[in-house]
Amino acid sequence: MIFDVIIRRANVVDGTGREPFVADVGVRGERIVAIGDLDMAQAAQVVQAQGRYLAPGFIDVHTHDDNCAIREPEMLPKITQGITTVIVGNCGISASPVKIVGEVPDPMNLLGESDAFFAQFDAFAAALEAATPAVNVAALIGHTTLRAGVMDRFDRAATGDEILAMRGALRQALRGGAIGMSTGLAYTNARLAPTAEVKALVEVVGEEGGIYTTHMRNERETLFEAMDEAFETARHGKVPLVISHLKCADVENWGKSEHAIDKLEAAAREQPCNCDCYPYSACSTTLDLWRVSDQFDILVTWSKPHPEQGRRLLSDIAAEWEVDLTEAARRLMPAGAIYHNMDETDVRRVLSHPLTMIGSDGLPSDPNPHPRLWGSFPRVIGHYCRDEGLFALPEAIRKMTSMSAARFGLTDRGVIREGAFADLTLFDFETVLDGASFVAPTTPAIGIDWVMVNGQPTWVDGDVRNRAGRLLRREAVIE
Repeated sequence: MIFDVIIRRANVVDGTGREPFVADVGVRGERIVAIGDLDMAQAAQVVQAQGRYLAPGFIDVHTHDDNCAIREPEMLPKITQGITTVIVGNCGISASPVKIVGEVPDPMNLLGESDAFFAQFDAFAAALEAATPAVNVAALIGHTTLRAGVMDRFDRAATGDEILAMRGALRQALRGGAIGMSTGLAYTNARLAPTAEVKALVEVVGEEGGIYTTHMRNERETLFEAMDEAFETARHGKVPLVISHLKCADVENWGKSEHAIDKLEAAAREQPCNCDCYPYSACSTTLDLWRVSDQFDILVTWSKPHPEQGRRLLSDIAAEWEVDLTEAARRLMPAGAIYHNMDETDVRRVLSHPLTMIGSDGLPSDPNPHPRLWGSFPRVIGHYCRDEGLFALPEAIRKMTSMSAARFGLTDRGVIREGAFADLTLFDFETVLDGASFVAPTTPAIGIDWVMVNGQPTWVDGDVRNRAGRLLRREAVIE
């Protein structure tokens, strides 16, 4: 048999949690077609992998790359980490279906200006496929985006007619290939949406075989009540649930992760659910007055009225302006910020749990992004797995690959086996590490040597050689 590519003598970490084994991997077309001793086989290209580890391409389950995949299709923040698939449309904000005229509502402005949005999911899908990104993309539909498409203002519940219109737009998108729906109920423009409004939409997701992800209504003092709402909503719609970036935010809530994990475990015994987590104790989102506190550092990343204040601490800006933190934030808005409001012990507890997948939650349109945009996945392997021993390598890879593919219904991805798509990442376990930091947030990762997407060598010798990503359209999630 003649192969297109053979990766020789790799330490294969197949994504299932199985211990690594040394093997050759043969690729023909888009698929892995052989695993074993291929010494006598021929190939158009041979990759010598001795001493390095070959994993399924990493799946970033929590991104805001909707616009980036179209405008910057090389997807450097992701492909340099070994990521081969991204889930877009998280936290209730997606690039479709909505037409924006004028100022983009918060937090949809995290995706960009009004030209970043598409009136129909089909138009978004066509633009994505025309761009041919370097990685695969699967798309959620955002609840806040649906609201923006039918409501004149957000400081109220949707009417019955508005809910019907949202249900119709959501169903059309799901039938066009979107994989599910997300909510961002903590944000101002979705906070007044009652549970009943969300349930009415999640019903449609269940009927169409999709998934529900949620940035919950509260990650602070009423975290547990917000979790109960999420579980109940998913049960009502008969859908799998993913709790986005499970965390215990603000100093007075540190330590709650133990009970939060207990609640997740209990729910998982009764219904399909997981959470995702990024490997940092700081979050990044819009600058909001209700998030402002003097108990932790807040780094302003961008500001429309005061762009010169980017990469400065809110406390320093307030002191310079001789105002308190809240007034400084008010003057800066709309703006973005990084909040150092989590405890490392909580992060480790959530990150290490078997129900937790990895998502970067990076913001590519932010001019001064959180380092998670460029560094999350190598940080999990290099820092938390290798250096800290938080979990073994097979478990680290499972969290990034097969568990994510199974939960999001990505057929034949997330594993190294014959017949699976050839999404592959080759890395040096001894050196792999996040290069990005809060000081230099766009520094590429170290130790990601070679990446293949759909059978095409993509990240080779520090350069994007091919762009072979595609839109992964919805298939029913199978338990």
